[in-house]
Amino acid sequence: MSRSLGVALVQHHATTLSAFAEHLRASTAAHPQMRLWVYPELHLDTPVGTADIERIARPLDDERFARLAALAAELGIWLVPGTFFERSDSGRVHNTALVFGPDGEVRATYRKIFPWRPAEACAPGAEFTVFDLPGYGRIGISICYDIWFPEHARHLAWAGADLILNLVQTNTSDREQELAIVRGNAIMNQVWIASVNAAAPTGRGRSLVVDPDGAIRMQSSTAEQQILTSVIDFDQVSAVRRFGTAGVSRPWAQLRPDDAPIELPLYAGRISPETWAPRGAEAGE
Repeated sequence: MSRSLGVALVQHHATTLSAFAEHLRASTAAHPQMRLWVYPELHLDTPVGTADIERIARPLDDERFARLAALAAELGIWLVPGTFFERSDSGRVHNTALVFGPDGEVRATYRKIFPWRPAEACAPGAEFTVFDLPGYGRIGISICYDIWFPEHARHLAWAGADLILNLVQTNTSDREQELAIVRGNAIMNQVWIASVNAAAPTGRGRSLVVDPDGAIRMQSSTAEQQILTSVIDFDQVSAVRRFGTAGVSRPWAQLRPDDAPIELPLYAGRISPETWAPRGAEAGE
């Protein structure tokens, strides 16, 4: 059975919920083969001017999230509508991504672990998030600056992610470097990475999809508003790990049962053969 999934990355400037719903209905009608729709960071939570996150943060039981859930169910799609300023039960504000299934249920939430300091005032999250897409594979979530930390993508891959969704709102001059970082993380972890940035004037665009071999499958060269459509073959992950990147390198098969653990002084921890391979994934021998 094929495990190929149509994915749409919506490179769009920040907008309102009503405009979002109208645009999504028209877009899904134009691209009916796309089953997973992904939007940039803070796509519906970037007001004009300075964002007062204490004022606009909402709990996850807020009515607007119910409206997004109903929209996903209406269209029968998997929906990642960007990220939001979430008011947690503790009162702290997080930059949080939500995933809605085609039944309208919340299938995953993720709080950004690495806020872009000092500009981003949100409290950091503490847990890596992956979720299952039945019949296809496992997906991990990262938010913007998370991708700059190799530990983040490595943990998602280790937790079994075949595809990492990187939700971005970069309007600074380092988007060029981010493109290299996205491709490097895909190569090092032998996973798909889809990085969707906001369009101008919110962000600098240049969204892209990179496969487990490190090849760019789809890319925007501009900051203009557009929809990037791509087909993700989840089976390619296991194939690349079995045969190697470019048919050569198999980092997930590096350690052997009789290898001594490698101490990691930076983390006061270690890598060992027992914990090295991704969970539930075939790393190859």
